[in-house]
Amino acid sequence: MFGITNFEVFLLAAILLNLTPGTDTMYIVSRSVSQGRTAGIISAIGIIAGLVIHTLLAAFGLSLILAQSAFLFNTIKIIGAIYLAYLGIKMIIEKKSENKNTSLPKQNNQKIFLQGMLTNVLNPKVALFFLAFLPQFIKTSSDVTSPIPFIILGLTFTFTGGLWSIITAYFTSMATIKLRKNLKAELILNRLTGIVFIAMGLKLLNAKAN
Repeated sequence: MFGITNFEVFLLAAILLNLTPGTDTMYIVSRSVSQGRTAGIISAIGIIAGLVIHTLLAAFGLSLILAQSAFLFNTIKIIGAIYLAYLGIKMIIEKKSENKNTSLPKQNNQKIFLQGMLTNVLNPKVALFFLAFLPQFIKTSSDVTSPIPFIILGLTFTFTGGLWSIITAYFTSMATIKLRKNLKAELILNRLTGIVFIAMGLKLLNAKAN
């Protein structure tokens, strides 16, 4: 079908890979713990949008350029690491008002979405993963030149990963709702989230192209 082989194996592998905790899962969990269910789910949707972008990049060959260019890889890696560190530092130094209501403040949903998307898009490891993983399920004998099989596989991976991300955000926020209603606990959670973001940035900075 469309030059795709062993789709069932791909689907099983995609599900197992999505269940393995990674940078995206850490980001969604952190948002859900510190800012609640809505922020967590919107972050998950942002991650999904980032995966769609990576799918299109892989399908149309831009990921190949990324894999072959050490300079471009390192540039995107550094930008992504700096962005995550920026988010982390911002959450650590942010101070809460003492007269603040115990309910969660209104979040800028568009901003949360964009942050989730950029966190995923600026991770070159995701692009390299798509480039290495997807071709294994494309029939080489059929001389496939169309981007359609890559798009189908990429969107399948995105769907399974997106579903898991939303489930993760929902249950993580439910499990920590009482903590977020406590002002001191919320401040601690925000700072811990900031530390996690900085750690994610450092991990991304240490990523290698091969």
